[in-house]
Amino acid sequence: MRIVRTVTEMRAAARDARAAGRRIGLVPTMGALHEGHLSLVRRARADSGLVVVSLFVNPTQFAAGEDLSAYPRDEVRDAALAEGEGADILFAPSTQEIYPDGFATTIHISGITEVLCGASRGAGHFDGVATVVAKLLNMVTPDVAYFGQKDAQQVLVVRRLVRDLDIPVRIEACPIVREPDGLAMSSRNVYLDAEARAQATALNRALAAAAAAVAGGETAAGPVLTAARDVLADAGIDPEYLELRHPDDLRRLDRIERAALLAVAARVGRARLIDNRILEVPR
Repeated sequence: MRIVRTVTEMRAAARDARAAGRRIGLVPTMGALHEGHLSLVRRARADSGLVVVSLFVNPTQFAAGEDLSAYPRDEVRDAALAEGEGADILFAPSTQEIYPDGFATTIHISGITEVLCGASRGAGHFDGVATVVAKLLNMVTPDVAYFGQKDAQQVLVVRRLVRDLDIPVRIEACPIVREPDGLAMSSRNVYLDAEARAQATALNRALAAAAAAVAGGETAAGPVLTAARDVLADAGIDPEYLELRHPDDLRRLDRIERAALLAVAARVGRARLIDNRILEVPR
């Protein structure tokens, strides 16, 4: 596996791969790799001739007071894990390489970025996400880019970005990977002490309670959300948000007609955690 640090070198590698007829798969990450990330690398390895894992902690998607400085970083570990899953290139640019002096462009996607994490983390969060993803797609020029469904809103933002700007790439959303006790894998799980780690399992249990209510015939948003909220309350968790949204455009739902995205965010101990589940009405 090669470690590439400049846009020029990355583009040259992509050109060589295309000249050889190889499909390019990109797994964008901020490092601190875990099994969720590695499942994306394995999926890319199965689909693509050249697998690129990007490693860049993007400062523009962190609001003031968030954990940018504390975000876990260990490039040596991440490189070994990526190589072990068959990555061909670890693209690990510096902040200066991504945002050179004079950089003055931001991409804003309206309509789906003002709710959920956009509301709780601030208006600039998804501007930072959209801008850095657009840059990575332009640098790597992948045929397919792989994202985890745990960041469901981010996936929708990236799909809209690609559609609106006619970027020739397919976006693949891959299933959430969970710990044996149901906690969604996240780089921020390292912030959890033993007590908070046990408390955090309530997020998935709350989603499961809502899913059980829907499976039992409930479709009104109020009772479905109450089923989830009660589980969180029993665990002492007051969520930043717990909402039913349309899975395609994130409009708020009062009733589930066919399917809904149930999304939750909460601070547990030192960590801000998110999780979600698609709830489907039984036919």
